[in-house]
Amino acid sequence: MKKDNNYSVPGFLASAVSAGLNKTGTLDLCLIFSQKKAVAAGVFTTNKVKAAPVLLSQERIKKGFLRAVIANTGYANACTGTQGLHDSIQTADMASKELGISPEETVVASTGVIGAYLPCNLIEKALPNLVKNLSSNGFKSVAKALMTTDSFPKMSYFEGRAQGNPFHLLGIAKGAGMIMPDMATMLSFLLTDINIDFQTLWPIFRSAVECTFNRITVDGETSTNDMVLIMANGIAGNRRLTKPDIKEFERGLTDVMGELAYMIAKDGEGATKTVIIDVKGAASKDDANTAARVVGNSNLVKTTIFGQDPNWGRIMAALGRAGIKMEENKVQIWIDGIKVVDGGLMTSEKEERKAAERMKKEQITITIHLNQGRWKDRIITCDLTYDYIRINAGYRT
Repeated sequence: MKKDNNYSVPGFLASAVSAGLNKTGTLDLCLIFSQKKAVAAGVFTTNKVKAAPVLLSQERIKKGFLRAVIANTGYANACTGTQGLHDSIQTADMASKELGISPEETVVASTGVIGAYLPCNLIEKALPNLVKNLSSNGFKSVAKALMTTDSFPKMSYFEGRAQGNPFHLLGIAKGAGMIMPDMATMLSFLLTDINIDFQTLWPIFRSAVECTFNRITVDGETSTNDMVLIMANGIAGNRRLTKPDIKEFERGLTDVMGELAYMIAKDGEGATKTVIIDVKGAASKDDANTAARVVGNSNLVKTTIFGQDPNWGRIMAALGRAGIKMEENKVQIWIDGIKVVDGGLMTSEKEERKAAERMKKEQITITIHLNQGRWKDRIITCDLTYDYIRINAGYRT
């Protein structure tokens, strides 16, 4: 059950302040704190260039427990060498000292400009107020503080029951550009009070990430800073989870992550349309995923969607270079339910005109049937517009 008007989880506190990290004076530093040691897991960018906060957080989360996450915008703290790692450690140390916990229980997340050094002096000045302002109602401010080129804060909430006890699940995310996580600048934090051990949590969490955050793309760019963390503090007080309990939690987690992932794709920088790429009838699992990704990342496909032109030839061309098993004369393509290709050939101009009308909608689905096997997959993406270029051309200025 969802409750969109309530964004709190028992035992978790949050706050956000303006530390002067952004030129605009908006909220740019936030803190999430668990009043009790929480079971924790995380997945991180697969980019070989990893930001300092990713390196630090990857190491600290190996123990499977956390108390706090401190995150900043404005500075990615990536490609900053040993100084960058020192700055991430110092940030965690300062936050831990202010909270009265061990530094090993604190991780760091950053997003912003690559190559610039983190101004730790500004963070140090802001930390007393950040800790002082911690509140069970502070999560909306955290979602706002994480925004960079995002046009709206991203949150999702779920309530369920385990062993008869109610549990709560809150998800927060940021991301609009440099998005193709593949574990863009994408950060997400999941918080729950369910009582769950790491061995049960990890496979559920990893599977949920794979079918949600790893099934979106805005521009095909995998960031240096991608991070998804989950913390479970056990305050719900349920006993050992049964199979029905696990299914309930898994459903809630996938639902929350799926909603956040959709929001990120919808909020793609400059986007006017959300696009679902459904691939069916692939010869293998990998072929289905590859086909969906190649079509979803094709600039030519994305621009033709922006232009509301059912130019199915661009979809065919993308499939042809995807390196998958396919036969041109077996491919079928639908644009929002209108079949425009059958057996690799155009169905009719009349159907194209119908498809063009459907493409005026804010959300459209492109369905591709390869007729090679039983495998299917889905990617959520967006169109490519003039504004994407404007936003990214002036990102540092």
